[in-house]
Amino acid sequence: MSNHISPPTCNKIAKTLSIHSDERIDNYYWLKERENNAVIDYLNAENKYTDAILEGTKKIQDSLYTEMRNRIKEDDQSVPFFFNGYFYSTKYNKGAEHPIHTRRLALESNNEEVLLDGNKMAEGFDYFDLGGFEISKDNKIIAYSYDTLSRRMYDIQFKNLVTGELYPEIIKNTTGSMEWANDNKTVFYTQQDTETLRSNKIFKHILGTDPKNDELVFEEKDETFDCGIYKTKSQKYLMITSSSTLTDEVQYLPTDNPNVKPIMFQERTRGLEYRVYHFEDKFYIQTNLNAQNFCLMECDEKNTTTKSWTVVISNRDDTLLEYIEIFENHVLICERTDGLVHFRIINTENKNEHYLDFPEETYVAYTTANFQFETNKLRFWYNSLVTPGTTYEYNMDTKERTILKQREIIGDFNPKNYTSSRIWAPARDGAKIPISIVYRKDVLLDGNNPLLQYAYGSYGYSMDPNFSSNRLSLLDRGFVFAIAHIRGGEEMGRSWYENGKLLKKKNTFTDFIDCSEFLIKEGYSTSNQLYGMGGSAGGLLMGAVFNMRPDLYNGLIAAVPFVDVVTTMLDQDIPLTTSEYDEWGNPNDSIYYNYMLSYSPYDNVEAKAYTNLLVTTGLHDSQVQYWEPAKWVAKLRELKTDDNLVLLKTNMNAGHGGSSGRFEYLKEVALDYAFLLMLEENN
Repeated sequence: MSNHISPPTCNKIAKTLSIHSDERIDNYYWLKERENNAVIDYLNAENKYTDAILEGTKKIQDSLYTEMRNRIKEDDQSVPFFFNGYFYSTKYNKGAEHPIHTRRLALESNNEEVLLDGNKMAEGFDYFDLGGFEISKDNKIIAYSYDTLSRRMYDIQFKNLVTGELYPEIIKNTTGSMEWANDNKTVFYTQQDTETLRSNKIFKHILGTDPKNDELVFEEKDETFDCGIYKTKSQKYLMITSSSTLTDEVQYLPTDNPNVKPIMFQERTRGLEYRVYHFEDKFYIQTNLNAQNFCLMECDEKNTTTKSWTVVISNRDDTLLEYIEIFENHVLICERTDGLVHFRIINTENKNEHYLDFPEETYVAYTTANFQFETNKLRFWYNSLVTPGTTYEYNMDTKERTILKQREIIGDFNPKNYTSSRIWAPARDGAKIPISIVYRKDVLLDGNNPLLQYAYGSYGYSMDPNFSSNRLSLLDRGFVFAIAHIRGGEEMGRSWYENGKLLKKKNTFTDFIDCSEFLIKEGYSTSNQLYGMGGSAGGLLMGAVFNMRPDLYNGLIAAVPFVDVVTTMLDQDIPLTTSEYDEWGNPNDSIYYNYMLSYSPYDNVEAKAYTNLLVTTGLHDSQVQYWEPAKWVAKLRELKTDDNLVLLKTNMNAGHGGSSGRFEYLKEVALDYAFLLMLEENN
């Protein structure tokens, strides 16, 4: 695709990187210098070029933004949930970008109390994200966190809900999460290293004191681990967690006695993963102990090491145990079989059990806001590629299901106009890859349809088939949308994840390619109308596919892409690096170095023809630093032999998650969609 606007050129300053008797020359290493004006100038030049190339799409971008925004019910409110004497909900006012958190003593009460108004708090900031909040046991004080830079470094502040007064202390550089002890004055929080952003310290703060004097409760010194803290549903214990990709360790202390030294639950053992739940006088443990797909075990409060754990629900080779919900007389087991979530409900009194049925071929469901033990009512959330998010209440005894709220899509949306299904693509090694697919019913599958294929495929994260009102803008323009549930995720169980990581990472990339070829073969699209998209680790996927099979796609979108794999994983000062050795491998080991080098998108750019590419990033991204996509684009400009587009768009005010606010991010979605529509129009 030719154009008459010259792209920016990036200065080359050769830097030699040496390890394992191997030398790499990185001409764009200097782009890491965030404070260098030349770096900012280059990013601005790329933005200017992208804007110029997409100038002809400005009208469609505006139309897309307007129609996506117009589908959103602007004055909206969540379903209230009950906790510790109050009903809590979140609402949005018309035209407002940020949520308002409220509570009331009774559902029928008109006396609503505003806890936090994100819109007022965001005034004066280019970026604002209200993190989390927790309320003291006596319901009088709220602790809340916020980020104004988009590097996921949150400050914590306190507000007296009786007087409205703000406490003077502000706790800096936290993860944004915090937990109260039961004395209404002690708060535990997680702090992160300011350079690597690894959450490595748990502190104890006494309300009304200087945070400089906060007591260090726990420090995680192993650079491959992160730590955190949560409170059990029983409100009896605070659980301090240390986790790496493959290993967990938990300590605990009673919420009624926050000054005691944390008690070890089970010391870390490499490869042992576990999560702890509490009910009455027992702990329940979800673990992979002798159980690849996880099992459920239990122990009493006084004997918590593995030798005291006994099996409650055994491991199943074909079913992944994802999590549990405990009630007074019921236990819910969330399972995943053949890529789909299932709710298994066990009556702990009579031992009867049943599964909760879901009506569609492909869907997603998860439990939400189940804070009470003494109930037979389960609350869960359900949606699919054609069904908007729906909150249900389910009676676990009578099996009666009640819709509490379904997300309202403003306009002429009718789910009957769309169809979704699940198909299975053969991988080159014989594995069967599930694909969730959706399109309008009036689309003819004659091989001449634009198709956007999306995937992630890392960290054991299952990419579920969620509904998107934004996606309707593509579907209504004739696009087919497909989610490829490739290896590296956990849709098909733990082995699905393990066969898409470390020295098997290339399965993730070839799975995506094999799904693409299958979709073409089955008549859903053709290579000149096929598009791929992924973000973060999914951006790495796009980069690898871009190198391996550029001929298979008319264009790819790589959002905040992790594309400079080797150099990043060798730099222990970059956020998230050391904690991810178990995901990608440690390149200080030559075996992993050579394997990473064989697929790292930046290192494998070569002089050949590529397809069209849109790359997006954020200057303040704390997870995938902006310079990775910037370097990648610069190297592509230098070496590629075609005249297809390579565009880089950097949000100079945002980080990994893009723009803040309820509507602002829609402009970024509109740009992505306009890029695809432009390529389609020029076909």
